[in-house]
Amino acid sequence: MSSFSHIDNKGCSRMVDITDKEPTLRSAVAQGVVSMKPSTFEMIHNDSIKKGNVLETAKIAGIMAAKKTSELIPLCHPINISHIDINFEPDKDESSIKIKTRVRLFGQTGVEMEALTAVSVAALTIYDMCKSQDKKMIISDICLLEKSGGKSGIFVRKTVND
Repeated sequence: MSSFSHIDNKGCSRMVDITDKEPTLRSAVAQGVVSMKPSTFEMIHNDSIKKGNVLETAKIAGIMAAKKTSELIPLCHPINISHIDINFEPDKDESSIKIKTRVRLFGQTGVEMEALTAVSVAALTIYDMCKSQDKKMIISDICLLEKSGGKSGIFVRKTVND
């Protein structure tokens, strides 16, 4: 038998059957970082990027992406998300923007993929809106910071490299 829940005894892909799983409150927090030139950072901060308000657009894109995760990731369950929060932490000294997402629901499966998808698409949106100014932007450190709920319990990452 495979130790991966998405692979059956014959080695074929499958969607995990969550029918008998007990619904619980589930939450996941993910983060990512977009690093850029100081001039690009200033343009975002001053809301002078020609395409519009970068962070508000990235927030909307991240929320939309979280809601569409099951359409993007094979074998991911469509779920009824009850809350998505996306925050940006600009760091002028590093010319970077940390993106943090929190996704919650009361259900039978976790929301880690939705939180990670939201971070990824928010970061890609920042890149897309600013690429005419800075093609050297770097998207990095996309990772799950914490999750709770379900049989596997609580996970908290101690450091990004943990």
